[in-house]
Amino acid sequence: MNIAMTRMICRLLMGLMAWMPFHVAQAGMIGTEQSVGSTSQADRAAVLSVISRSDVASQLQSLGLDQATAKDRVAAMTDQEVRSLAGDLNALPAGASAGGVLVVILIVVLVWWLVVRK
Repeated sequence: MNIAMTRMICRLLMGLMAWMPFHVAQAGMIGTEQSVGSTSQADRAAVLSVISRSDVASQLQSLGLDQATAKDRVAAMTDQEVRSLAGDLNALPAGASAGGVLVVILIVVLVWWLVVRK
């Protein structure tokens, strides 16, 4: 009886293996645009979120630059410029300290300078 059960299970498994489709994994090269595109979009979104903050918007207004123009200029920046600016933003301390305010002001001035330069 044991041999008959083993043969039946083997036949069942062979039938199921023939019936089930095989999923073949394919590997391929991805382009640089695909691998870098997602990070550049995340960096651009991070810079735009900082510009959208009310305190940064008021600093930009005091420098003579409205928020919509600053957003347009960030959209016109190259990926390298956005990556550099986002890296500076990520390096800022999370707490409110006097040094942090100066760094934020420096970043605002950098954005303003990039806007005027274009």
